[in-house]
Amino acid sequence: MAVTAAMVKELREMTGAGMMDCKKALAATDGDMDKAVEFLREKGLAGAAKKAGRIAAEGIVATKLTDDGKKAVIVEVNSETDFVAKNEKFQTYVASVAAQALKSTAVDMDAFMEEKWESDPSMTVKEALSSEISIIGENMKIRRFEQVEEANGLVVSYIHAGGRIGVLVDVETDVVNDAVREMAKNVAMQAAALKPQFTDRSEVSDDFIEHEKGIILAQIQNDPKEASKPEKVIQGMIQGRINKELKEFCLMDQVYVKAEDGKQNVSQYVAQVAKANSANIKIKRFVRYETGEGLEKKNEDFAAEVAKQMGQ
Repeated sequence: MAVTAAMVKELREMTGAGMMDCKKALAATDGDMDKAVEFLREKGLAGAAKKAGRIAAEGIVATKLTDDGKKAVIVEVNSETDFVAKNEKFQTYVASVAAQALKSTAVDMDAFMEEKWESDPSMTVKEALSSEISIIGENMKIRRFEQVEEANGLVVSYIHAGGRIGVLVDVETDVVNDAVREMAKNVAMQAAALKPQFTDRSEVSDDFIEHEKGIILAQIQNDPKEASKPEKVIQGMIQGRINKELKEFCLMDQVYVKAEDGKQNVSQYVAQVAKANSANIKIKRFVRYETGEGLEKKNEDFAAEVAKQMGQ
């Protein structure tokens, strides 16, 4: 595959590596973006890149909560252009999709698209989308949604940059007051800003750890000074770097962005709020959507995907 300037630019934006290094990596991996990222990491030319992919569509992420704050939903609806994404009609439609998704019992998107449209039961969700496309005059797609429910606490939502990023945080707690709500909102803002992959280390799979160890080992082997060290030392270096990565990847291990000393992590911040309010608090999980991140297959065609969803 011919390496284009656009591919080099994208790889550089994903990894922070130099232009020539990105070009070499793409050439060595026949233009495969994911393999090029790993190539750069193994050479020590890129850090532990957070999950990245081409954003092939515009649109917005929206959330909706029940009045009691015990259940919420997050949805992503894509459009072809940013102009439409900012259109009031489009945003009103997305709000209706969120309202539908909050009550939905569908187990997947296909089932969701066949549900009766709550705003007009004479149509299905798919038919209502088709109608909306005709009105707005641009292809759109309901990409995904996820419900979060917490009987023993609350769910908090946060929307960033006008719908570019949305976050839900599931908080188990025996005290629900303004201080706890503010804490939960701050944790949601943290997830939006720092893009963690996991809530805590319990979510990290053995396969993920082994994959990262393999990349770190390749980095060490590519450095003559490090490669000559005893095996025990090398294993210690690998574990040390894994621990450092997990502090970036796991929400509860990340340095809390509002920490005055720049050292307190999110887990310590939550514990501090819990103590101050005589509460038991656990951040059970979070859901973070960023517009377009679901379109990670590099050759994905947005128009074709819309047609597929519409059954054309």
